[in-house]
Formats: sequence, C-alpha cells, structure tokens
Amino acid sequence: MHAEGLLVRGGVLKIKEMEVQCYLFVLLGSTLFVDKSRDRLRPAINLFLKDHRRFTDYAWGAGALAYLYRQLGVATRAGSKGLCGCLTLLQAWIYEYFPLFRPSQLPQSPDAPRASSWISPRLPGGDEARQRLARYRQLLDELSADDVTWTPYGRDGHIDIPRSLYTGPIRFSDIAEGYDPARCLRQFGYRQIIPRAMTVPHDQYRPASGSSYIVFWDPWVNQLWDNVAARRLDLDFASRPCEQPSEIVEEYVDWFLARSHPRITHPTDGEPQPRPLLVHQVSYDFLLLFQI
Repeated sequence: MHAEGLLVRGGVLKIKEMEVQCYLFVLLGSTLFVDKSRDRLRPAINLFLKDHRRFTDYAWGAGALAYLYRQLGVATRAGSKGLCGCLTLLQAWIYEYFPLFRPSQLPQSPDAPRASSWISPRLPGGDEARQRLARYRQLLDELSADDVTWTPYGRDGHIDIPRSLYTGPIRFSDIAEGYDPARCLRQFGYRQIIPRAMTVPHDQYRPASGSSYIVFWDPWVNQLWDNVAARRLDLDFASRPCEQPSEIVEEYVDWFLARSHPRITHPTDGEPQPRPLLVHQVSYDFLLLFQI
C-alpha cells in the first residue's frame, strides 16, 4: 500500500488502521452483505468502520439477518433471479434444522464455529442438477414434523443469548425487517401458538422485478432495539414448554395453511388449492401478548 494520500492525523500516517478498515470492508461485503454486483461492495458498510473502536458495538449478527431477510423477500419476486446475502448462514440453518438435507459433517471442538463442520457437497450440473432439484422439492412437500430438529442448539439457547427473544424490526443501514420469536416457539422448546400480528411497515413497494424493493417504516421503530427489556418475549407468559418437540395448539395448522403455500410443486390432479389469504389490515393488539 502506498503512503501517498493516506489519512494523516497528528502528523502520523494511520496505515495500519486503514489497512484494517479496508480488510473489514472487503470481508463484510463478501460474506455478510453480499449482493449481485460480483466485484462491488455496498458503500453503507464503510459508515460503520470509520471508528474502529466502535466496531464491536454493532450487532453484526442482527444486521446480517436483516439483510438476508430482505434478500429472501426480493428473491420471491417473479422477475428476480438468484439470491444473495449471507448464504452460509442460510445453509447452516438448513443443515441444523432439516437432517434430510445435511451433508457430511466433520468432528470439531466445541469452540469452533458450528458452520465450519459441514462438508460442502459437490455441485451437480445438467440433468443431475435438475433431478436433484426435483428430489429436494419432493422431500420438502413430504416433510413432516418428525423430520425437523426443533432445538438443535438445546432448549436454553435464549438464556445464553437473551437478544434472541427480542421482538420488533432488526436493521442494517437503511434496511429493516420484522423479527418475531413468537412465530417459532418450538425452536425454544415451547408449544407453538397462533401468534399475534407483527409490527408492520408503514408502506412498501415490491415490484415483480425486485429491482426497486423498498419498505418504509415509521421513525419510532428505530428506538425498539435499544429497549430490549420491554421488547423481550416472555415465553412462559406466551405459551408453555413442549411435551413433544413439535407440539402446537389445535388451531395452529388451519391458521398456518391459510397464510402459507403448503406445497412447492403444483398439484397435477384434483381440485386446485386455494390461494393464501392476504392480510390487508393488521391489528396492533399483538402487544397484549407481551408484558410491556
């Protein structure tokens, strides 16, 4: 690296500091916040790296998850091709919860990153890739509750990481996405209930192409992350511990099927399946679920 043009403070060249900043910029842009530009990085990342002393103050995990949620939303658009974001996180989550799709795993020490234990499978091509895709879709359509590992990290993960029970929008830069642990209570070892309505955006623009995917939130949501105590889901108030790992309330299946696509493949015969319900008006009485 050449010294010319580098930032000078007090007459001392901050070469090492800038090297670290550049390294982190490339690292974050090529791992946590990947886009489809290949050799370009999001300038917003650099805003968080100007002061290296504050680098550890940011919730990088929540930011990466918010960014991945947004990219998953963009990928659902009819004209969108491909998927970006931290796909290592997505793959590791799939392997942990769905044993049917797990590759081989290496033994590792308890201190090593969990995702590093999985051996990346060989990527097929041509007809083999199409056959594998069809097989994966069939496995997903035939998936039962017994095919899911509901608590791969144990039943006390929320005790070790209290932030996992936060409810509200999570953010990275100008991106904010909803996060609600009440929709996945079985991952905490609790019976799944019908969740109340989530905090919703003020407005959104989600065209079919996905190129101008914009979500608008009210300004007050920016303050929710800093009030963890008030925004923390009380599991014992919301539900009760599971007697079986996949336990749900009786009405949950009907609620879920009315709002989801229960199958990936199109039925080839029989009556056509109804479209999921579109919820245009969302009540904010979800606050009653929490002790706020």
